[in-house]
Amino acid sequence: MPPFVIPPLVKIVLGALGAAAVAHWMLSEVRRIKDERDRLRAASAIDPVARRKLPTLRRDPASGVWRAL
Repeated sequence: MPPFVIPPLVKIVLGALGAAAVAHWMLSEVRRIKDERDRLRAASAIDPVARRKLPTLRRDPASGVWRAL
């Protein structure tokens, strides 16, 4: 059986396509993470009066379970 030979130009094209696919995936992930970070940053700017109405979690010393107070 003859060896399977891939011409150098085909190797370069396949490498470039793979690199472009990885770059596209990375760019979309960076954008997704940035959007999520911006959304969380905006959510943390909550009104202090409304913040006091939210329940807080405290660890129960007896059981070690976190409970809302």
